[in-house]
Amino acid sequence: MEGLKVSDANLVVYVHPSMSNKISQAILRELSSLLFKFSETFEGVVLAYDVNILDKIAKILSGIHPYFGVSLKANLLLFSPKPNMLLEGKVVKLTQESIHVIVLGFSSAIIIDEDIREEFKYKAKHGDELYASRSNRRHKIKVGTMIRFLVKSFDEEILHISGSLIPAHTGSIRCLDKNSEDVSLTNRSTRKRREGEGETEMQENETFGGGECSLSIGHQTKKLKKHRSAKDH
Repeated sequence: MEGLKVSDANLVVYVHPSMSNKISQAILRELSSLLFKFSETFEGVVLAYDVNILDKIAKILSGIHPYFGVSLKANLLLFSPKPNMLLEGKVVKLTQESIHVIVLGFSSAIIIDEDIREEFKYKAKHGDELYASRSNRRHKIKVGTMIRFLVKSFDEEILHISGSLIPAHTGSIRCLDKNSEDVSLTNRSTRKRREGEGETEMQENETFGGGECSLSIGHQTKKLKKHRSAKDH
């Protein structure tokens, strides 16, 4: 899935003197406060981190409460969706006007009717709602389906995504991957058949060439025999 990236960052965490004997706990608490929030500094939503303390000697800051700064090097996993990126999420709600999706378990997305391609038709039977493809009866989208969709926009404040199912390479991930496998198998089979035909043709040419050579050798042998018999006479 697109929209995920790893960023290396050099940080300074400011710790209260009362936590001087619990530095690790104070650092983790500070970093945890960044999780699942959009950071303008890192240009993305912080999903996870891995931290190394660079300097064991902290720098004391002057003030009424003399905090001290601890230098860190952190590896951050960021979620930073941009327009035209492909994201994956689980469908949690369907209506005739929209499809509602949750991405990575925390970010919500909506795909409205005008952004759902005409191939998909909304159906509701016995309380079950779904979008079914008109061209592929196996391609269905319902609650619980994992789908791949295109990003139109991302609201950084509320972590809300506006998506699209207009492109042909969007829809149910299971169906898209199955179609991709079928195409791959078909291409592989076609390639093997062509290679087989090529080998057969080469074998035929080699056989034909061998025949010419034999005939040529036979002709030369006959001539040689005639020449010898004339000489004997």
